[in-house]
Formats: sequence, structure tokens, C-alpha cells
Amino acid sequence: MPPSIRPRRSILFMPGSNRRALEKARGLAADGCIFDLEDAVAPDAKVLARDQVAAAVAAGGYGRREILVRINGLTTAWGEADLAAVAGMAIDGVVLPKVESAATVEQAEAKLIAAGASEDCLIWCMLETPLGVLRAEEIASSSRRVGGLIMGTSDLTKDLRAQHLPDRSPLLAALGQCLLAARAFGLPILDGVHLDLADDEGFLAECRQGRALGFDGKTLIHPKTIAAANEVFAPSPEEVEWSRRIILAHGEAAAAGKGLLLVDGKLIENLHVENAHRVVALAGGIAELERASTP
Repeated sequence: MPPSIRPRRSILFMPGSNRRALEKARGLAADGCIFDLEDAVAPDAKVLARDQVAAAVAAGGYGRREILVRINGLTTAWGEADLAAVAGMAIDGVVLPKVESAATVEQAEAKLIAAGASEDCLIWCMLETPLGVLRAEEIASSSRRVGGLIMGTSDLTKDLRAQHLPDRSPLLAALGQCLLAARAFGLPILDGVHLDLADDEGFLAECRQGRALGFDGKTLIHPKTIAAANEVFAPSPEEVEWSRRIILAHGEAAAAGKGLLLVDGKLIENLHVENAHRVVALAGGIAELERASTP
């Protein structure tokens, strides 16, 4: 699956210290998982978590799901050992927490290369501080190894001294800035987690808002939220059908040498055709992933 159409509707954080959770991830309908060595792991369980994640990845069984590992910051007591460990894992990428500069990415990349990491092991950057958001462009363009951006909305809300409002209005400027940086450099970007697991309606509203803003998917903290995220961030059957009609009509118009294209009375331009191809490719990627995950 090319990265541009790889489904990332639902990316589930799983604590590396919880071996049962790592095993359970093999049967979940999430498009991907982030095995966490940082926030979800107590200090006295950091080494255990690292070893368990390495064992789980080596055992395999995650199919075509995207597998990322979030390490501890490089300035912590565990960060460099985490990075050295993930360099030897068959994963899709490493997640760096609280990235605030290109230098952090460059330092991590140098250490990955020195540890023998595959070129396919990408670096995902979490933007969860005011400085990280302000430097989103610098971070997104810091290396060809940058695989995507992830919003850390909980820490960002705290640092902004903002209120947790249902419409997330205090965060919209920051979310928009990071989206601009991701799209400017052709990167995927994931929305932050929703912490209130009892608030199903609030979670659904946040997913819909995230998709409307342009996010590729949402990071999650519990399997119960996977189905809703998958539904919201997937193109609907109607969207896919409309996109296929646009592609077909455009092909016919081009073959006939027509410059003006109308579909159901709506003017269709190249931008609509490009988006139609993206929608159809994403739908195909989702179908492929689901087929591969079916026992």
C-alpha cells in the first residue's frame, strides 16, 4: 500500500508494559497501533515495556496494520536505549514525543542510522507543546525520514492553559497550523486522543470535526472507540461512487477532447478529479487492509 493511501483512520495507543494488550492488538480492527514506552508506562516498568514490545514485534501477527513505537524523550534516562532498541525492530516507525525542533529529528535520525535501522523505519513527530506547534513547518521539513505528525492535544491544552471545550475552539489555531505544515510537505497527520471514554457523543463529534478539518485519522486510547473512528474517517459509499463517476467522466471528456466537464450539472475541475482519485485509492486501501485482517 503506498503511504499516500494507507488507511490511518484509527491508530490505537497500547501500553508496552501490558503484555495482554500487545497480544490483543493482533485481533483488533484498528488501522494501526502505537506501542507506548512513554506516558502510559510507569518509570519502574520502562525496561520491561521495551523488552515486551520487542518480543511482541518479533513474534509478529499484526498483519498489515501500521505498527509504531513511541519512545521516551531522548533527554530522559530511557530515550537513547529505547531508540537503539526500536532500530532493530521490524516496525513502520518510531514516534518522538514533544518534538520542538528540527534538531531533535536530526539527532534521532542519526542515532537510528548508527544503530542500523532500516530506511523504512520512519520518524513520526508528536506536536504537543506551543513551541512544537510554532515550529511545525521546520519539523515537517526536517528530514525525508519524517513519516507524519501526531497531535498531542492533551498536553497542548495544558500548556496553553486552555479550557477543555466540546468544540475544541481553543485548539483550532494550533490544529490548523499543524495541518498546514503536514499538507505543505505531503505528510499524513493524526488528530489527538479523546480522554473521556464515557462520552461517546463527544468522541464522535471530535472525530467528525477532525475529518472536517482534514486529519487522516485519530489516535485512540481504548478499543471501544475503533469502530466509530473507522466509520467517520472512511469515505462513505456515496463519496466513493461519486468519485468513480468523476474519474470516468473526466476520462471520457479527455478522450473526446472536451475542456469543460459537467457531472449532474456540477462543474468538475482538475482539483475535483485529483480528490476523486484520492478517495477511491483510500477506499481501496481500506478494503485491502480489511481483507488482510479477516481470518
